[in-house]
Formats: sequence, C-alpha cells, structure tokens
Amino acid sequence: MRFLADENLNNDIVRGLLRRKTDLDIVRVQDAGLSGADDPTVLEWAAREGRVLFTHDVSTITHYAYERVSAGKAMPGVFEVSRELPLGVVIEDILLLAECGLEGEWNGQVRYLPLR
Repeated sequence: MRFLADENLNNDIVRGLLRRKTDLDIVRVQDAGLSGADDPTVLEWAAREGRVLFTHDVSTITHYAYERVSAGKAMPGVFEVSRELPLGVVIEDILLLAECGLEGEWNGQVRYLPLR
C-alpha cells in the first residue's frame, strides 16, 4: 500500500513510521512538490499515484474527497488523524494498515484514526 502524508500531518509521525518500517512507501506532500496546494490538487495527485492520504485536516478535505467520489473520480482513501492522539498510537495504527491492508481496500472511503 502506498501513502501520502498531507502537508499538515505532524512530521514526527512520518519520521516515526520510517524508523519502524524503513521500506514504508510514504511520501510527504512537500516532497511531491505540492507545498501550498489546495485540497483538490492534493487529492488528484494522490489518485494519480494511487496513494492513501493521511491528514489532520478534518475541516475541508472530507468534502473534497466525497466530491471526487460523487463525480466518479478515483479516490484511493483518506484517513483523518486526530491531533489529540499520542504519536505512538497513530504510528501503530498506520503500521497496522500498512501490514494488513489490501491494495484498493480504502478506495472511495474517508476513515478516522484511531482505528479502535
């Protein structure tokens, strides 16, 4: 499974993920040349690249994600990550998704972390 970390996602999460699983396929929005891009642009890039998006943005990204789904456009999935969660919980949940998730499993879905 391939992931995209939104620009607003705490970079400590990405660093922790890569410490635990060095071969995790995760790209930060900043590293994809999308710094400052609007949500529809980020979602379009994620869809083209087949990457599930992790974000702290619970205010606008959901609307655009469901808009893509309603329009019949690809949307590999969005996970909204609560800022209130301890980093270790977020990292464990994402690693669980990476280890146990199936390619395409989250297509068209918006989910929330924690998984519990």
